[in-house]
Amino acid sequence: MKPLGFALLGFPCNQFGKQEPGQKHEILPGLKHVRPGNGFVPNFQLFEKGDVNGKNEQELFTFLKSSCPPVGDSFGAMDGRLFWEPLKTSDIKWNFEKFLVGPDGKPVMRWYPAVKISEIRADIQRYLLQQYTQDVFN
Repeated sequence: MKPLGFALLGFPCNQFGKQEPGQKHEILPGLKHVRPGNGFVPNFQLFEKGDVNGKNEQELFTFLKSSCPPVGDSFGAMDGRLFWEPLKTSDIKWNFEKFLVGPDGKPVMRWYPAVKISEIRADIQRYLLQQYTQDVFN
């Protein structure tokens, strides 16, 4: 989807069940050989690990969360799974929560971590068609 100006970005975080404990130099080898393994190499830009929630959250996530409504009110079972304070309804609920940001830098959509890829694909295609249509007819 690169010809359409679409790019995927990944932001490792260790705040959800401590699932990303590696140091910067360990994250890519961990993806390739452990999880998911089988020689996996991301085809998207992977940024440095950082916090997405709490008092030390990266400014990008403060902005994204303030611009898109939360994906739900519940964090599910929290015992030993969430590692930040204070908890806010707008917080990212778990790894793999997704945001769509428009070409103007404004967040457009936000998806729950377990949403089906087919739903995300359809939403993105609908959004890109809407953008293309606006460009052609304006």
